Amino acid sequence: MSLISWLRWNEAPSRLSSRSPAEMVLETLMMELTGQMREAERQQRERSNVVRKVCTGVDYSWLASTPRPTYDLSPSERLQLEDVCVKIHPSYCGPAILRFRQLLEEQEPEVQEVSRLFRSVLQEVLERMKQEEEAHKLTRQWSLRPRSSLATFKTRARISPFASDIRTISEDVERDTPPPLRSWSMPEFRAPKAD
Repeated sequence: MSLISWLRWNEAPSRLSSRSPAEMVLETLMMELTGQMREAERQQRERSNVVRKVCTGVDYSWLASTPRPTYDLSPSERLQLEDVCVKIHPSYCGPAILRFRQLLEEQEPEVQEVSRLFRSVLQEVLERMKQEEEAHKLTRQWSLRPRSSLATFKTRARISPFASDIRTISEDVERDTPPPLRSWSMPEFRAPKAD
């Protein structure tokens, strides 16, 4: 037994991965896609075996070996999916996988449809990222915007709800009639007469 491996304990631990987060997201999502495609193909094979068994009444599944996967993505489709996967932020990778699995469970698609579902999930995630980025940008704008106080508002606009340049009929009537006598508990208020 060599002592060299025992003497390496004081070396600095090597970094686990020198890949960028975008590469790790790409690899994770593409591995999920290939795994789900294999699973969909296996389920499709099982369904066809069940139908064959029902039709013929004989089960030869114990005799047959598992065939190799027959469906694979075209290189152009794979590149397009990889291009979309790179755009996804690492914090959205997990929710994207969960949504993809949920759709696969709900729809039970054929193997050829799995990549289409995957693309739709990635588009949903990109849209959600864009919406959250816009919302974050708006909140940042509002938080950085200087606050205007109520005092500056008062100096900019003087509001007088009872002063109006528009003459109304009720003003003319009120001006000609004497003010009604008030009860003893109420003080008498008189408006200054405008000449």
